[in-house]
Amino acid sequence: MKVQKNLIVITGGAGGIGQACVRAFKNHPLILTDYSQERLNETVEVLSKEGFNVSGIACDITSKKDIEKLTEFVADKGALKAFIHTAGVSGTVKDLHKVYTIDLVATELLVDAFYKLAEKDSVAILLSSMMAHTVPENKDYDEALANPQAPESFDTVSKFVNNDSDLMYNFAKRGVQLLTIKNANKWGEKGARIVSVSPGVIETPMALKAAEEHPERMEMIKQATPLKRNGQPEDVAEVIRFLTSDAARFINSTDILVDGGVVHNIKKMG
Repeated sequence: MKVQKNLIVITGGAGGIGQACVRAFKNHPLILTDYSQERLNETVEVLSKEGFNVSGIACDITSKKDIEKLTEFVADKGALKAFIHTAGVSGTVKDLHKVYTIDLVATELLVDAFYKLAEKDSVAILLSSMMAHTVPENKDYDEALANPQAPESFDTVSKFVNNDSDLMYNFAKRGVQLLTIKNANKWGEKGARIVSVSPGVIETPMALKAAEEHPERMEMIKQATPLKRNGQPEDVAEVIRFLTSDAARFINSTDILVDGGVVHNIKKMG
């Protein structure tokens, strides 16, 4: 098998932002992963017909064994350029533990696994959320969020979210940002970077579902956005493409907001 350079690995590759990222990297060899093998197969088939150099492997990102299979698959294909983690769930799942496990614990599992594949100029890009910016700094939960695999981590954070899965989502996404800070030195020793991107309201299937459940709130956020529109998946994908490029070679261990400027107005609303 021919070993490939500049591999781009995208989790949630069959989803809204994941798909936009795929299209932003048409000239790179791509490896997509998603929970559903069937959905993934359909996506890979469509993209292959369009001329993409793409392969896929299903992965339950909460399973260390599945993640190991994924990293072995990637290592067999070639050298890692970028690991782009778009997979996740919103608070609409109404399950605190599920939100915490999928959005934060799984993120750390993936970061730890892909660190082994990272080399000079590799980059990990983790999807956070603008809502993470509404959660203030607090040592009482930040230590738990930065160490989500610790046995008491979930229980510690749960005390602050009033049994609200949307609030847990916000906290978990703050944890994603804290993971970039926690891992920066470790990745940096390899000459690799780790950053997060915080989308605002992006018109993906997940966001449109949230809009059905909270139509007034979604309209209020749209009107509070200085640009008076929601984001499109491409708005996020183009930023991610930039962050993987050499033009972003000194951007590290930070979060990039892609929210049309709305989060500052949301904070004022309290």
